[in-house]
Amino acid sequence: MSEISVKTEEKRNLQQQVKQLKKEKNAIILAHYYQEPEIQEIADFIGDSLELAKKAAQTDAKIIVFAGVHFMAETAKILNPSKKVLLPDLNAGCSLAESCPPDAFRKLKEEYPDHMVVTYINCSAEIKTLSDIVCTSSNAEKIINSIPEDKPIIFAPDKNLGKYLMQKTGRKMLLWDGACIVHEAFSLDKLLELFKQNPTAMIIAHPESEEHILKVANYIGSTSGMLNYVKSSDHDTFIVATEAGILHQMKKDVPHKKLIPAPAKEDNTCACSECAFMKMNTLQKLFNCLKNESPEIILEKDLMEKAHKPIVRMLELS
Repeated sequence: MSEISVKTEEKRNLQQQVKQLKKEKNAIILAHYYQEPEIQEIADFIGDSLELAKKAAQTDAKIIVFAGVHFMAETAKILNPSKKVLLPDLNAGCSLAESCPPDAFRKLKEEYPDHMVVTYINCSAEIKTLSDIVCTSSNAEKIINSIPEDKPIIFAPDKNLGKYLMQKTGRKMLLWDGACIVHEAFSLDKLLELFKQNPTAMIIAHPESEEHILKVANYIGSTSGMLNYVKSSDHDTFIVATEAGILHQMKKDVPHKKLIPAPAKEDNTCACSECAFMKMNTLQKLFNCLKNESPEIILEKDLMEKAHKPIVRMLELS
């Protein structure tokens, strides 16, 4: 048996063990589209931040295993304070969330007490406690439009998404200077060169990308929005400017279409942009955390209660 065959067999065995543990423990696995394919294959639900938040709020499972990054697992815990929420690797953080330290953000908020605080869900639980309402890239435009025009807004932590929303809604907002290193990693020069090689391609991008990338995009949308666009479009070739993990689901949805990951500024093995934090979760770690019911997301009751309000406001509007 070849080495590849052995690895494939080991993966299948491990996946089967995870499935068995899920049944025994009344557990559910929620996975983001940016996770490794072998994790997506056994997840009970795969989605973007909004879809995962909704699913976390609705589940009857006793244990939630969140195959994503830390702020996502925190959100699931906030929505399910009595349930056990597990994250395969507690070090699976988020560059965007880390770009907004609570102490510094609290000072900004104190300087503008008349402003309504809208925060992108890609932030820590502490930042959510300082927010009036949370949003995702799927519903951000709707959230901003729901706020009275005479009410000034602080938007955090993603400045790129904030700039995009200002253009879409016509609202002026005070933006926090934060960004996602994955979505800022795309090279415009390489992207245009790739487009020259594929002149019929549609360029699709996530709104966390830099402004110069968004200017050349044919479609801008959330992770789920990009998936839906590719499925419904009559075009057969797409250059995809978001984390490369989305390609697994896209290929399943449209196996007959050509999908090309947008090139990163730095040369690397796949010439695309990947989130190192998302990839910290592995199938083995997923099995271990479900088996041992650890590591667990632990949050103080007061923090969860404060962070719960802006998340629920978002879900009610969504």
